[in-house]
Amino acid sequence: MRVTNQDREQVVEHVKAAYAEGRLDKHEMDERLHLAMTARTHADLVPIMNDLYGTRPAYVPRPPVYQRAATDGGDRVGAAASHLFALLGLFIVGPLLMMVTAGRTSPYIRKHAVESLNFHLTVLGATVLLPFTVVGVFLLPVIWVVGLVLAVVGGVSALAATEFRYPLTIRLIK
Repeated sequence: MRVTNQDREQVVEHVKAAYAEGRLDKHEMDERLHLAMTARTHADLVPIMNDLYGTRPAYVPRPPVYQRAATDGGDRVGAAASHLFALLGLFIVGPLLMMVTAGRTSPYIRKHAVESLNFHLTVLGATVLLPFTVVGVFLLPVIWVVGLVLAVVGGVSALAATEFRYPLTIRLIK
């Protein structure tokens, strides 16, 4: 049976999670990612997954690693910090630091840091572009307040280990 892009992406997520957990080195991860992205059938994906999880077939959905790791208190605090750095004025630097440091070992922290970074880059773009319009000048303070409120909501959501996505965000960083 032929694989879909969603099947390939699911296997790629598993390989990246195994790399983040330290079960694969960089070379092994690159090789497996290449095999996953060039796979045409499920039979091509099975060896990639069997080696990671035993005899479990590759096409059976498995929850992403960051959902299981979210119960770890350190990961939740790190993910919340990536959102709450905005309250300290570190709108872009805070999430970027979390993504570069703790995001390398924890997919959960990386996911929240990337989401926060994308949102704050979007707010920065709006802050630069909106003053060119009359309405934009009056909208800017509203955007900043909403941005801070959403950062708090994102931090609380990360502490509660729930899914959170900022609205109206241009997602430049994956």
